[in-house]
Order: sequence, then structure tokens, then C-alpha cells
Amino acid sequence: MATTAQWIEGARPRTLPNAIAPVLVGTGAAVSLDAGVWWKALLALVVSLALIVGVNFANDYSDGIRGTDDDRVGPLRLVGSKAASAGAVKKAAIGCFAVGAVAGLALAVTSAWWLVIVGLVCIAGAWYYTGGSKPYGYSGFGEIAVFVFFGLVAVLGTQFVQAEQIDWAGVLAAVAVGSFSSAVLVANNLRDIPTDTESGKLTLAVRLGDTRTRYLHLALLVVPFAMTVVLIARTPWALVGLLALPFAARANSPVRKGAHGFELIPALRDSGLAMLVWGASTGVALAFA
Repeated sequence: MATTAQWIEGARPRTLPNAIAPVLVGTGAAVSLDAGVWWKALLALVVSLALIVGVNFANDYSDGIRGTDDDRVGPLRLVGSKAASAGAVKKAAIGCFAVGAVAGLALAVTSAWWLVIVGLVCIAGAWYYTGGSKPYGYSGFGEIAVFVFFGLVAVLGTQFVQAEQIDWAGVLAAVAVGSFSSAVLVANNLRDIPTDTESGKLTLAVRLGDTRTRYLHLALLVVPFAMTVVLIARTPWALVGLLALPFAARANSPVRKGAHGFELIPALRDSGLAMLVWGASTGVALAFA
């Protein structure tokens, strides 16, 4: 039976910036329209956190029963390491999705009914990333899904449930956060190219190859700062987003220097940290706008 510490590690807490950053900047975008609602922001955060922990457990379960985690380089996987049973991890994933669904339903009831459909699509996307007979994460579409769900949907959904509208600043912020989220996954998949190739998992990194994947990571980290420059049109305070630049540079450093395996783990951590700093600082800047 897995310990509490192992369950926490299995939830992959280093991925939580992917859930927190979009809510921070989406709320800032809503406040910039004089429409911030604190309890809706809190519910949006619950949805985002529940979905990302749920997808982490779902991936753990699906990859574990397929055997693709039997020779893993990265953090602990509960099923692959035999620390927890596949059934227990599956129940944990479903439980997280249920929490997210309840919080999302509360937002839909007070905002727009069609958000229920968006929520169902998000849960399906989380499950079939590595689940089902033809998981799209095994075909190179993981980065696109992360960009859409934890970038566009999370940021613009947070802004919409509070302001009941979205604007161009929210869209730019969503593109930025989506790029950061994709950069985190690219670093993860770059690290796993050897094992994913061996197990037949055709991630985007496997398809692109080592060199082009490293260029992609850099490009994704540049996009948010380009969005920062454009957001100056909303408020000069948007320049505080540049505070994330040192973290982004540190994230790309091991990628740029040709690191492999465990040496790439800091790239995941710092890509997420850069996203969190950018989301928090830009969210505050938009709120001041």
C-alpha cells in the first residue's frame, strides 16, 4: 500500500503551476474588466487543480497497466512502481474528476449552461490523453491538448465565469500560459524520448527528434514574453511579466546544453515556475489596469 508521501508524489505536485497560473491571470483579466468575483475564482481554481491531479493519476493508471512506466526515468509512478494498485489509482483519478465536475457545475449554473459541455470535454480529454484503445498522447497530440485545456480553456474560462465575456487581453494571456504549459510537457517528453521510443509511445518529441524538440522548448518559452510586449497596450504594468524571464532562461539552460535523463528534470520544474511567476505578475498587472 502506498504511503501518503507516495500518493502526494504520484499526484505530481510540480505540475500544479499548470493549474494555478491560468486562474491567476484569468482572474486578473476579469478584474481588468471590473468584473472580478472572488468565489468564482476560487471555484475555478478548484476545477483546475482537480483536473490536473486527476489527469496525473489517470496517466499513472493508463501508462501503468500498459507497462510503459516499467522503466521510468522521472518521478515515482504509483502503478508502474507497484506502490499502489491500478484500481486504487483509477479510483483516485475518478474522484478528482468528480470534485472538478461538482465545482464546474456550480460555475455553470451561475454563468452559462454550455460550460457543462466544456467541462465534459475537458474530463474526456484528461482521460483519453493516455487512456482508451487509441490515446492521443501516444500520437503526438499531447502538447496541443495541454495548450488548449490548460491555456485557452483555463484562462478564458476563468475570465468568462467572472466577467461573462472575454477580451483580447485574456486571449493573449491564454496563449502565453498555454505555451508555458506546452513547454513543461515538451521538457518531460524530451527526457523520455529513449523510453517512449522503446515502448512505442509516439509523443511529439519522439516524432520531432531530440534536436528539434529542444528548439521547440525554446520557442514556447519565448511566446509568453512576446505576449507581454503586446499587453503593454492594455497597461504598462504588463512589463512585470518580464520577472519570469530569468526562470524561463534557467528552464531552457539544460535543454540548450544537451542534458538528458534526470538532468532534464530541472527544466520541467523551472518551466512551471516561470509560468507561475508570469501568471501571478501578469494577473496583478491586468488587475491594476
